[in-house]
Amino acid sequence: MTTTLEDCRALDAQDPLRALRDQFTLPEGVIYLDGNSLGVLPKAAPARIAEVVAKEWGEGLIRSWNTASWFDLPQRLGDKVARLVGAAPGEVVCTDSTSVNLYKVLFAALSQQKDSGRKLVVSERSNFPTDLYIAESLCRERGFTLKLIEVDELAGALTDEVAVLMLTHVNYRTGAMHDMKAITAAAHEAGALAVWDLAHSAGAVPVALNEAEADYAIGCGYKYLNGGPGAPAFAWVHTRHAGRFEQPLSGWWGHAAPFEFTPHYRPAPGVARYLCGTQPIVSLSALECGLDTVLAAEPFDGERGGMGALRAKSLALTDLFIALVEERCAGHGLSLVTPREHARRGSQVCLSRDEGAYAIVQALIARNVIGDFRAGDTQMPDILRFGFTPLYLGFEDVWNSVEQLVQVLETGEWRRPEFNRKNAVT
Repeated sequence: MTTTLEDCRALDAQDPLRALRDQFTLPEGVIYLDGNSLGVLPKAAPARIAEVVAKEWGEGLIRSWNTASWFDLPQRLGDKVARLVGAAPGEVVCTDSTSVNLYKVLFAALSQQKDSGRKLVVSERSNFPTDLYIAESLCRERGFTLKLIEVDELAGALTDEVAVLMLTHVNYRTGAMHDMKAITAAAHEAGALAVWDLAHSAGAVPVALNEAEADYAIGCGYKYLNGGPGAPAFAWVHTRHAGRFEQPLSGWWGHAAPFEFTPHYRPAPGVARYLCGTQPIVSLSALECGLDTVLAAEPFDGERGGMGALRAKSLALTDLFIALVEERCAGHGLSLVTPREHARRGSQVCLSRDEGAYAIVQALIARNVIGDFRAGDTQMPDILRFGFTPLYLGFEDVWNSVEQLVQVLETGEWRRPEFNRKNAVT
């Protein structure tokens, strides 16, 4: 049975989360399907940033480290992230970037395995490149070898040579989601530690780090957490490692008593030692506004973090998008890359096409349907990537986005020269 525009409007009218859209500043007429790259601006963020700059910095000056509680902001925000990723209070800090935090946790994991005789770090070939670059660099420095595999080779790759398994929970290109609990258990059975990147998971899908018995995790603040461009990331460590892991960037903010100004480093207890230098207070304050937009879903399902309600709507939105694309764009060469199974799907839908994927995305952007493009290679196709953030997207948005895609394909509009000129950011 065909889903109509009227059906989608009826679904929006019945949606218990529809009021959460009011938390955001969205340009009129824009359908934003790129929250998996950069989240939307929370309405509260400009005023909060202005308050930090004009009042706390401008008037409070250095006193605000105490009077405005700047000092413990990484931990306070970390506790908010913990509610979204299945961690406990005091186990997460918000700081630095995903790449820097990955360097920290992977160094820690390799340090734990340095006397084990294990010399392999295993990851997916299709993992996000910065993760592979960081791992490649660390392996070279620490005497390990990075082994890249295809996802279907994972079970056989967990040998007694593997020190660390490093995976991204939801693949950035395909939207495919790993079974974190099962894979972590398999890694542990093989004697390896499990390091997880939650860049496309936190705020998008339910995550249960402690239940999964994961070892280390990091994640991004500017995608589904709506923290703004380049927002601070976060890091988590399981409590069984908290008192003994090594942190390679031993800056003063991660010292047990930073204002004692002693000449030798003494690490802070627990995850606080992941902190390095003086913290970016303006950026952290913007991130807090983003975190609060996600946590606003908590009252709708009673679950910690509200991820149950967000996940249910995300799956409904992506189910609808897949169905409409396959029904209305049949014969135009689009193939579904994202898994259909709910348990294996993140909060995005990825399509491939042999020709014109980049240009089709640019033509859609010109029509105010904003997705993005990821280039392929000899082993991977070009990807048209669409992220679905249930906080601010509705079912009518899905219908209208597919309608615009149909028009771009049927008219051949994507062949126009301006849509085939590559921008620096795709």
